[in-house]
Amino acid sequence: MRLPSFPNIIRTFYTVTNATTRFVPSHANTLAPLYSKAASIRGSSMGIPILSSLFSTAANRNMTHPVQKSDSEWQAVLNPEQFRVLREKGTESPYTGKYDQHYPSGSGPGIYNCAGCSAPLYKANHKFKSGCGWPAFFDAIPGAVTRHTDTTFGMARTEIVCTNCGGHLGHVFKGEGYANPTDERHCVNSVSLNFAEDGEKGKM
Repeated sequence: MRLPSFPNIIRTFYTVTNATTRFVPSHANTLAPLYSKAASIRGSSMGIPILSSLFSTAANRNMTHPVQKSDSEWQAVLNPEQFRVLREKGTESPYTGKYDQHYPSGSGPGIYNCAGCSAPLYKANHKFKSGCGWPAFFDAIPGAVTRHTDTTFGMARTEIVCTNCGGHLGHVFKGEGYANPTDERHCVNSVSLNFAEDGEKGKM
């Protein structure tokens, strides 16, 4: 396998950070191939020690969560894309996720649950339109989401994972000026979520 050059690694980093820049939706067709390629490189790096150290987060590997499964056990209950994102910290292409433009209008409260363990993560009324290309939430159900510092590439970001199973959800950004109660954006991969209209736990 041919390793990417260092400049390409840096460019890849800027395409997978779920950056705070607000992308214009009309650019989706142009940006999506870049994100797809970056996510593919990131996923394949897990088997390469040097690159793995750049893309992984030691803090999360050392965390203990109530739901514990081996990789083979996770692969038995997750589809390949869910496994890549939830367990290998991948990133889906922007504007492609099923929940990016999903805004429930039913009478029930609606809950976004973890696609890995079905734990409730976000209420439907936490979601807002950010234009970033991924589902955006300004808050989470108390205790449902764990934050820790992600220092990949030597830059500090705040990764968010499911408290119950440790599944990778995305990153949270603060101070971007969105008109919401917390001035935060939980930038979450759609593939990490399942929505239940009536607020009950989603099925895996």
